[in-house]
Amino acid sequence: MTKHVTIRALLAGAMPAALLWSSAMPAQQAQPAAAAGQLIPRELIFGNPSRSGAQVSPDGKHVSWVAPVDGVMNLWVAPIATPTQGKAITADKGRGITQYFWAPDGSHVLYIQDQGGNENFHVYAVPAMGGAARDLTPVAGTVRAQVQGVSELRPDVVLVGLNDRNPQFFDLYEINYRTGERKMVLENPGYGGLVADNMHKVRFGMKQVPGGGSVVDRLEADGSWKTAFRIENEDAFTTSPIGFDRDGKTLYMVDSRGRDKAALVAMDPATAQTKVIAESQQADVQGLLADPRTHAPIAYSVNYLKNEWTALTPEAQGDLDFLKGKLPGEFAITSITDDGRLATVTSYAAEAPGTAWLYDRQAKSLTKLFDARPDLSAYRLRPMHPVEIRTGDGKTLVSYLTLPAGADANNDGKPDRAVPLVLNVHGGPWARDTYGYNGTHQWLADRGYAVLSVNYRGSTGFGKGFVNSAIGEWSGKMHQDLIDAVDWAVQSGVTTRDKVAIMGGSYGGYATLVGVTFTPDRFACGVDIVGPSNLKTLMESFPAYWRPILEGTFYKHIGDPNNPEDVKRMMAQSPISRVDTIKVPLLIGQGANDPRVVKAESDQIVDAMRAKKLPVTYVNYPDEGHGFVRPPNRLSFYAISEGFLSQCLGGRQEPIGDDLNGSSLEVLEGIQHVPGLADAMKKRSETAAR
Repeated sequence: MTKHVTIRALLAGAMPAALLWSSAMPAQQAQPAAAAGQLIPRELIFGNPSRSGAQVSPDGKHVSWVAPVDGVMNLWVAPIATPTQGKAITADKGRGITQYFWAPDGSHVLYIQDQGGNENFHVYAVPAMGGAARDLTPVAGTVRAQVQGVSELRPDVVLVGLNDRNPQFFDLYEINYRTGERKMVLENPGYGGLVADNMHKVRFGMKQVPGGGSVVDRLEADGSWKTAFRIENEDAFTTSPIGFDRDGKTLYMVDSRGRDKAALVAMDPATAQTKVIAESQQADVQGLLADPRTHAPIAYSVNYLKNEWTALTPEAQGDLDFLKGKLPGEFAITSITDDGRLATVTSYAAEAPGTAWLYDRQAKSLTKLFDARPDLSAYRLRPMHPVEIRTGDGKTLVSYLTLPAGADANNDGKPDRAVPLVLNVHGGPWARDTYGYNGTHQWLADRGYAVLSVNYRGSTGFGKGFVNSAIGEWSGKMHQDLIDAVDWAVQSGVTTRDKVAIMGGSYGGYATLVGVTFTPDRFACGVDIVGPSNLKTLMESFPAYWRPILEGTFYKHIGDPNNPEDVKRMMAQSPISRVDTIKVPLLIGQGANDPRVVKAESDQIVDAMRAKKLPVTYVNYPDEGHGFVRPPNRLSFYAISEGFLSQCLGGRQEPIGDDLNGSSLEVLEGIQHVPGLADAMKKRSETAAR
């Protein structure tokens, strides 16, 4: 958990950054304003951004980003002195590159990719000046690589975990990104998580224990392991290590032990004693900015309704004051040079997808680089309104409401008239919705729908009590929170009881299936994306590398498939057990390679509905996993969803048109239930045959 990887991963609230102009990509032109009432084309929302993921190299000599090459996202690099002279340094023609980081000496860029969404990631390195990409983890089969960190103290190597020896546990290797030479750092004796310092020396191992929680062992100088501290089950989602300071004498953590909201703490690794650095009574500490030289925290963020940064040093206070005074909306620092002088910053708001800036911390100068989706500037995007919704049992649900223009003329978040509503449920469930640009919100609002995203109990960021109040409550109180939110929307005049759809992915897909089976009278239709239908088979189907965390966390929250009493409850909470109650239209989208919610989860509920002659539309993508990454696949699914929702709720619809072209879409059931889908499939076949 070393500097460059860790810091970027912890910038809570960071939106995909916009990137630099390049000579191969024309400078952005001002877009003419769209005519009043003109639909925002789906392509502008769900297609590739013009550029994203801006980073500055650790040595400050280059800037990097991802941008399309022939429609596929690839890595680009430019000298920082001449950012218009950027060039693509990769030539991927498949799923594209979305996750990357710089080697510590600035000579290479490293990225991770899987095949078709199977999450068996490989780590690649490509020279920053261009050249052939090298697979640093060329291991065949169902092996997964995970980056543990990079460090300027180990400048020639990247620390990588590989489960090629034992599919459940990741051994650690240092891999030279120039030569591909691999050297074992530690053969994992059975820990689900390992924590290394900036010299890539393993210091701690975390192992979940039966009944929940984890024991954290310290690796002693003689090679033995000694228990250092425990993380009880109640703290499992709100306590974790972040990384060491430069010299390895302090371990920084977010820690909810002894409190409800996770605090930022400093731990003495020798004694496991902690000292609180920062905490909040409203929400967990979630974001961290570390000094690139010492790795000590210099600022942190807490996200309740919106993300708020607080400085820990006078220098950081000056940075925050300057950025707040210059940038509209919210912002996040997305990378920083080793000397701390230059940083890339992204500013964003609900109505602004993201603008990237180059920030000179010494000169206190800010240079705009570009916008992520400049073509959207021709359209008036809708504001997102944070709201607090009270549940029937007294909890507060931080939620986000977006209203279409026709329902909120003055943009005050209070509806002028009721409109159809889409309840958009986040996945996880151990995640959360946040304020900011949200393509799904903008798309649905543009089509005439109100959109409500709810942080139901079990969502993270609001303290361990809120997370743990969801234990055993799948389809129970977690779902009741969503019903309470819908009731709030009806009582507030946002919508009417008969014009509510439910939609979501992963847990959100499960919530959709629960909505149409457990509360079939509350929703007009549902859109399920990679959602589980059977909690027992879900628990039995996870990949081997998930096993070390199942017994101590998943089984506690959801149920143990080996315990008959748990299985009885799990099946009672599974939509597959209540198929008979479905009475509204249902659309299901699945990725064939999904390792988290395997295709059988969708197959079994579709088979049950088919057997009972219940209408369902089922679409599958053979080259996707847990969600739809390839732009043609995204466009095709949202085109189908738009037609489905327009028939259900009566909103505006952009015809499917050519949005199926280039996708791997298979319609496995119910093509007749979506307007225009059969004709679009026929047209796609004719186009492909030419």
